[in-house]
Amino acid sequence: MLTALWLPILLSAAFVFFASALVNMLLKFWHAPDYRRFSNEDEIRTAIRNGNPAMPGQYALPWCTPEAMKEPAMQEKLTQGPVGMVYLRRPGAMNMGMSLFQWFLFCLLVSLFCAFIALVLPAGTDRHLVFHTVALAALMGYAFGCFTDGIWRVFPWKAAFKYVVDGFVYAIITGLTFAWLWPAA
Repeated sequence: MLTALWLPILLSAAFVFFASALVNMLLKFWHAPDYRRFSNEDEIRTAIRNGNPAMPGQYALPWCTPEAMKEPAMQEKLTQGPVGMVYLRRPGAMNMGMSLFQWFLFCLLVSLFCAFIALVLPAGTDRHLVFHTVALAALMGYAFGCFTDGIWRVFPWKAAFKYVVDGFVYAIITGLTFAWLWPAA
């Protein structure tokens, strides 16, 4: 039956890909405020470069081991701040082509797993049930990672909530596509 779902898999991934492009290109007010600038950006860039980080990489600030958390010096660093996570890419312009390709592959992966989950539904299933089953599965794929980012990666909750809203939109698109193209009995 999975072969009967190749069209909704591909089309839902494409529809979500284009919807996300529209959200990010036309609705600049939506995600643009999530990114802030340091007032002393050049000094911070110089300090990071002088730290000779391996790139790309993920860094904790301040970095410590569980044992070091008990030390007074580390407690003082944590109290003084800043405390956070820093993610670094390789130097140079962002490769938008590669990022967009990876995003499309992710959209395909979410749609594929939605199809795997929907396989419990026989051909001819009521389209409302198809929609609800697939949209819920897609929601988990597109939105739930934002919660772990907020919990463990100190991603701002306001920004995470916006990505959850995006995930709801993508889930609806995916559910509607599968319901529209669900095989008849």
